[in-house]
Amino acid sequence: MERNYDTQDTQEKTPRALLVGLRLGNDRDFDVSMEELGSLAEACGMEVAARMEQSLSSPTPAYYIGSGKVAEIQETVELLDIDYVIFEDALSPSQLKNLQKEIEASVMDRTSLILEIFSRRAKTREARLQVESASLQYMLPRLVGMRDSLGRQAGASGSLSNKGSGEKQIELDRRKIERRINELGRELDAIEHDRDIQRRKRSRSALPLAALVGYTNAGKSTLMNRLLTTCADTAGGSVKEEKMVMEKDMLFATLDTTVRKIEPGNRKDFLLSDTVGFVSRLPHGLIKAFRSTLDEVRFADLLLNVVDASDERFREQMRVTEETLRELGAETIPCIHVMNKADKIMEPQELPRISGNRIYLSAKQGYGIYELLSMIEEKLYAGSRECTFLFPYSRGDLVNYLNENAAVRTCEYLPEGVKITASCREMDQERLREFLERE
Repeated sequence: MERNYDTQDTQEKTPRALLVGLRLGNDRDFDVSMEELGSLAEACGMEVAARMEQSLSSPTPAYYIGSGKVAEIQETVELLDIDYVIFEDALSPSQLKNLQKEIEASVMDRTSLILEIFSRRAKTREARLQVESASLQYMLPRLVGMRDSLGRQAGASGSLSNKGSGEKQIELDRRKIERRINELGRELDAIEHDRDIQRRKRSRSALPLAALVGYTNAGKSTLMNRLLTTCADTAGGSVKEEKMVMEKDMLFATLDTTVRKIEPGNRKDFLLSDTVGFVSRLPHGLIKAFRSTLDEVRFADLLLNVVDASDERFREQMRVTEETLRELGAETIPCIHVMNKADKIMEPQELPRISGNRIYLSAKQGYGIYELLSMIEEKLYAGSRECTFLFPYSRGDLVNYLNENAAVRTCEYLPEGVKITASCREMDQERLREFLERE
């Protein structure tokens, strides 16, 4: 058992949290998980005042921890003026109910903490609806015990929907939540339909899509902004502020998926999407609610798995990302492992370092960005071959299309039309087959 008390004055307004963990047997990941729980609490605007743990062979059915430990937690809550007691694992509805009766502070588990963070960070209408849906699905089985002044159900013949004036308040709450979940489902279906339309429009542009994935706070948004600014600098321009995405050194800084066109200038253009970050034991309800958003990953031509190379737990974080991608059905998509923040563990002159499909770089410092762009182009435009086309002058749109989406080698203006030799993808070869020059 470990007790780490912070006895400094607690007059500040920041809510104080007590972290509680249950070490089951030889759990090597326990300390890492507790550290991550502390980071999640801080991301939720809390101050971690203390940490307590207990070793058991299995959780207890009533309290998850032992009854003696519950009394010790209550003493700590009073001593340190704790506002939130946060458990490292998910609590069952009955465990949550029993703990709330014994502890004079708000009791949360890992799932409810992540939901709270998502609720605070959701900005767009879609993200807010997704978080509300996941929160209500989490709350539904935990309504038991939330109402004390309830009467017995009145007798009713036949339908259960007519229980008379004695109907329990808990049943009314359950129906209200179920109705709202259904409403949210319909709204999210409509948004998903609109997203599908946008996705089809993008596919018609024939620009390939790369998606940023990875553990939360690995630097995905920083990398997207760096790619935008680097390409703008190469072209002698600047990036409009509204094109930049928010970047901040915290867990789940951004929830909304954004898609930007990357125009490297001397390389071929592509689309890049930034998605919500992953975390170990990401609540299933959140994955389900954010499925329409995460579908950007499934439809990508290339994944950029951004990894914080300076984090000693990066291998575990890569494993979590791979498991989440499997759950989304995106495990077979080609992938580049972007080992970000490598400037913290390597000298600048050592960067970038490329090994197979892995590149060590620093998005913040700008080391390795051009090399990454080369790797992206090579992956996205793999399978290209050189073709010669002859377009009539009436099809200037196709000439522009090739200039934007293929590597044009030569362009000749002949009496019969525009003759172009270009290295292009198979899908473009098929699309422009009627204009191919026969050998």
